[in-house]
Amino acid sequence: MRIKYTISFIFIVAIVIIEKENNIISKVSDKLTPRQTPQTPLQYNVSAHLLAKRNGSYPTLSKLDLAFPHLKRRLENFTEQAEGGGGSGGGGKKHILLMATTRTGSSFVGEFFNQQGANMFYLFEPLWHVEKMLTLETGGTNATASARAYRGVLQQLFLCDFSLMETFINPLPVDHVTTALFRRESSSSLCEEPVCTPFVKKVFERYHCKVRRCGPLNLTLASESCRQKEHRAIKTVRVRQLETLRPLAEDPRLDVRFIQLVRDPRAVLASRMVAFSAKYKNWKKWAVDGEVPIDDDEVKKLKGNCDNIRVSAEAGLRQPPWLRGRYMLVRYEDIARFPMQKAAQMYSFTGIPFTPQVKEWILKNTQASKEASGVYSTQKNSSEQVEKWRFSIPFKLAQVVQKVCGPTMRLFGYKFVYDEATLTDKTISLLEEKMFNFH
Repeated sequence: MRIKYTISFIFIVAIVIIEKENNIISKVSDKLTPRQTPQTPLQYNVSAHLLAKRNGSYPTLSKLDLAFPHLKRRLENFTEQAEGGGGSGGGGKKHILLMATTRTGSSFVGEFFNQQGANMFYLFEPLWHVEKMLTLETGGTNATASARAYRGVLQQLFLCDFSLMETFINPLPVDHVTTALFRRESSSSLCEEPVCTPFVKKVFERYHCKVRRCGPLNLTLASESCRQKEHRAIKTVRVRQLETLRPLAEDPRLDVRFIQLVRDPRAVLASRMVAFSAKYKNWKKWAVDGEVPIDDDEVKKLKGNCDNIRVSAEAGLRQPPWLRGRYMLVRYEDIARFPMQKAAQMYSFTGIPFTPQVKEWILKNTQASKEASGVYSTQKNSSEQVEKWRFSIPFKLAQVVQKVCGPTMRLFGYKFVYDEATLTDKTISLLEEKMFNFH
């Protein structure tokens, strides 16, 4: 009798979840559905698999027992709003999405939230796995499907559900355990107990924080840790258009704040030529010995990137009803010049307390020595970093950027240069003093 009641209860829970999740499942293209393997019994469509009849009989009780904790977490996510845990009028949980492109200082700014303390669950570039898998399967050419996949993963992660992201991790996690999560050490929440099971007792320094070297990551424990945190933040450089994230803003379970980080595209190009030397070999060649062919695919790609950033910013600055009070535009140059002031503004915008721990981290990491400031380091002497690019990019490349990214530069207040002397004269500011309305 007890077993019969147990099975009946599990079926009821599962049916409720399936009904609630139909709208999410439909958003991920069938073409992009990740492969299933016997090693990962609890994939994204686990409910359908476990509830289906096999040879005329229902699955074994052991399989249902295995599925129950996973299904229970899903049900808790969907009832979060009713319990006062989600939505703009809920119990105070905030969800922050830091949007940027590569080499805009997003890792540095992401630490403003990563260092917040015990109330913050921060994830560094979880969409890296999604992009990598989609590139392998489709060549990265299906922008619409990619946007849907990104949105679906972000939506679940903000609800502390890692099941969809699991399907994009390669190799596939076994029993929800993986050693392959991208840059796990960049998330304080994933490097603390009980999520961090000690792999080596040695403690090492990273970003002025003591971080334990952990064993394989148990994503079930990560999910539980996420649910215990009051706020959740995600940093990504892979979302192309803000408009594609509208369902997140309209999801009543979430209270999302979008922060778009931008930087002078001339500085971005200069930084990428150093950090991604192989990918930018054509630019490096043009910088040394040739004129830049304006119709080259690399130049068109640069223009496309600038246009995407501008279109997203224009949508955010218009403050349509679905974004009202949810969008903030921040220039890296302003953060580099006034890190404490800008961090305080960002925290005020999100409605999260600006903790002494964050202030201390900012003080330590905006006055770093040259030895500490590597290509991927978050330790920067911010007053030097903001102008450094002007001495590393040739004037002719700066002209190309101005030509193809002109509308974007004007929107964000980046001044044009018309000769090499002006480019390298630090007494001449290339930044307009400009305020962006984000309330």
